[in-house]
Amino acid sequence: MTLFADILSAVFERRARREVSDSKEDGRPLEEMALALVKATGETSGLVLAQEILDRYELLENDEKLAFFAHLAHSMNIDPEAVRNSLEVYEREVSKCSYRAFAAAAEPPRQEFIRRLNMVPGATGALVNIRSDLLRLGKKDPALQALDLDFRHLFASWFNRGFLVLRPISWESPAHILEKIIAYEAVHAIESWEDLRRRLEPSDRRCFAFFHPSMPDEPLIFVEVALTQGIPSSVQNLLAEERAAMLASEADTAVFYSISNCQSGLASISFGNSLIKQVASDLSTELKGLETFATLSPIPNLTKWLDASGLTYGADHNENMRAAAAYYLLNAKAQNGLPFDPVARFHLGNGAIVHDVHANADTSEKGRQQSGGAMVNYLYDLGQVEQNHEKFVTTHEVPATQEVKDLAGSVALPANEKG
Repeated sequence: MTLFADILSAVFERRARREVSDSKEDGRPLEEMALALVKATGETSGLVLAQEILDRYELLENDEKLAFFAHLAHSMNIDPEAVRNSLEVYEREVSKCSYRAFAAAAEPPRQEFIRRLNMVPGATGALVNIRSDLLRLGKKDPALQALDLDFRHLFASWFNRGFLVLRPISWESPAHILEKIIAYEAVHAIESWEDLRRRLEPSDRRCFAFFHPSMPDEPLIFVEVALTQGIPSSVQNLLAEERAAMLASEADTAVFYSISNCQSGLASISFGNSLIKQVASDLSTELKGLETFATLSPIPNLTKWLDASGLTYGADHNENMRAAAAYYLLNAKAQNGLPFDPVARFHLGNGAIVHDVHANADTSEKGRQQSGGAMVNYLYDLGQVEQNHEKFVTTHEVPATQEVKDLAGSVALPANEKG
């Protein structure tokens, strides 16, 4: 029955694509077409209209895209009076009818507009790109930020973990996927195909990515894993050209040394927690000798914060650098009380603890610029991640080993320190 359903689905999808491609251009202004799409009652006519909107959007210049977003934000917003009136009716009499009326009034028409665009085969990726434009162009406009909440609300459902597919990436994966791994690597740049081979082909290396069924050729997020004996303290050693690969069966540690989000249009839609848990589970099943799961992570805002704090440190004095990094990770907080460092927020929010910090761990130009070469290990104790997560989100206290706490305690900051 599943195969038969898939065949029928494919037939109807091809038919829909043919009808869309055979249709004549609408010609109305894009804003008028958007409203017409929300009101459309015919499935085929709606698909035709949605496809033309997506096609025409692709041709817009930035100022035209911004104007279109402004139309969605203002002209397709909720009607406050309708919301108030329907809420009053619901408060007087709680019923299916009154609740339906209130829910309809409280949802802006632009949400239904986005849903109907997504009915076009292959439209999900286009909508992710549209949100990327919205984030890029509308970051200073409160109304466009409100519009983005509608995208986030819908994407949180469409990209639910239950829909995502975890796929291993190997040297034998299709070339177009490997090209995207090179392009999307955001932590440690992949300089060449040979560099990529060193990260994928050896027996002690792994790579995994989440994909969505509607975007089968586009990785959403991927993680690169090194299988090691013990927790490493240098990414240069981990990625060295001349290093000798070990047998995967000899490893006792899985190190997540690079996690890259691939789609800017999916910012704030979190897959990372699920990715790490699933990869750890799969590796534990495959390799019974694995006992430790940790990261070797960058500290991207360390030098920026140190400069702002007035703290001086010597790049040649490793213990000073380690102490400064430890203090920063445990004490530098944003106004909301969460760690200032985005990578720390990610891993601590997923239930990890700060295990150790290292000087001269990333001697690349980028590593020197962002953290003076320092890196950090976050440790994932799979039996404690849920408790660690709950405590962190409740108290914002940064969990760390005693060694890291002692290092942080050795730092004396100037009186004008800025957190």
